[in-house]
Amino acid sequence: MDKATKLEIIKEYGKCEGDTGSAEVQVALLTHRIKHLTEHLKMHKKDHHSRRGLFMMIGQRKRFLSYIKARDINEYRALIKKLGIRK
Repeated sequence: MDKATKLEIIKEYGKCEGDTGSAEVQVALLTHRIKHLTEHLKMHKKDHHSRRGLFMMIGQRKRFLSYIKARDINEYRALIKKLGIRK
C-alpha cells in the first residue's frame, strides 16, 4: 500500500486529522490489505506463506470488529456497510 492510499483511508475513516490508531481506521486499513492480498492469492495459488498472513489479518480485523460491535452496534453496522464486508 502506498503512502497516498494510506493517508486517504485515514482521512476517510479517522475521527480527526491524525487519527491512525482508532479501531475504525485499523479495520479500514486491514480491509484494504486483505483485498489486495486476496487478489495476489488468486494468481499465486501455492503461496502458502502469504495465505497464512492473510488469515492472521482476517483474525485481527475480526477482533477489531468485535470490539467496535461491543462498544457501539450502530457504528459497527455503518462501518461494515461502508466497507462492503459481511460479518
